[in-house]
Amino acid sequence: MKPTSISAEALFEAHRELLRWAWIAGHAHPERRFDDAAVRDAQSAADLVGYLNYVHPYRVQIVGRREVKYLAENTLEDQERRISRIVTLEPPVLIAADGVTPPDRLVAMCDRAEIPLFVTSESAGQVIDIVRTYLAQLFADRITRHGVFMDILGLGVLLTGESGLGKSELGLELISRGHGLVADDAVDLYKISQSALEGRCPDLLLNLLEVRGIGLLDIKAIFGETAVRRKMRLKLIVHLVRKETMEREFERLPYEPLYEDILGIGVRKVVITVDAGRNLAVLVEAAVRNTILQLRGIDTYQEFIARHQRAMQQPED
Repeated sequence: MKPTSISAEALFEAHRELLRWAWIAGHAHPERRFDDAAVRDAQSAADLVGYLNYVHPYRVQIVGRREVKYLAENTLEDQERRISRIVTLEPPVLIAADGVTPPDRLVAMCDRAEIPLFVTSESAGQVIDIVRTYLAQLFADRITRHGVFMDILGLGVLLTGESGLGKSELGLELISRGHGLVADDAVDLYKISQSALEGRCPDLLLNLLEVRGIGLLDIKAIFGETAVRRKMRLKLIVHLVRKETMEREFERLPYEPLYEDILGIGVRKVVITVDAGRNLAVLVEAAVRNTILQLRGIDTYQEFIARHQRAMQQPED
């Protein structure tokens, strides 16, 4: 289930070692959270964290050298006014980076308003990148799909099809040919950006592959560490169908690539017929190699059409 918020304490603990920060103020409200509406309306993690900005409320405000200089210059009245305005932004967390020492007035304000204040010696830019990446993954749109998700020739490939077609057996054969397993049966897909989907395995099924007649196989224990992957970007869907379904619903030679929409992102799709005597592992590898060529701008079908047109335009002897 997709999280809709995160507490200041959870954010602090998640990056305690990486950012080596300290919590110096606002201890009275460790469960302070992001505004639900702000998380729901955010188009990306950039809307949830950034440098101190009075225009964007409800986000993690980062205070670096320039921001501290701005807060501490001019008259005491100006300083008080600028620091007080931060409270109106209702940030879930305030982070002082670049190794700066927050002004005493800022620390006191965080204690009064119960706004957690973290301090780190890491650069402000790095803090923003790390927190944005974390929040992007945490709040990413997600969906669970049935199939076998694999790393084939460095490409994330999802094998789909109705139950009983042999997807797991095909996955096992591909693993024996040196490819890697990400997930079997249930694949968690995350929209990590506006154009990318990342597939991961649910913790319950990690490293496991179920084959009819044999049962559960621990792929990591049988084939070794290199036979499994923690996550992959989804680049291709290979859909397995029965012969009669292929003849009824799909073109034998599609004139343009097929796509399937997942969470608003179009994913390339190839349809392969399951029939006696067909080597599906070889066909899947060929489909992956052809997709890699297409991603590089080499379209064999379009080249064939161009060759055919040139042949038709040539005068007969």
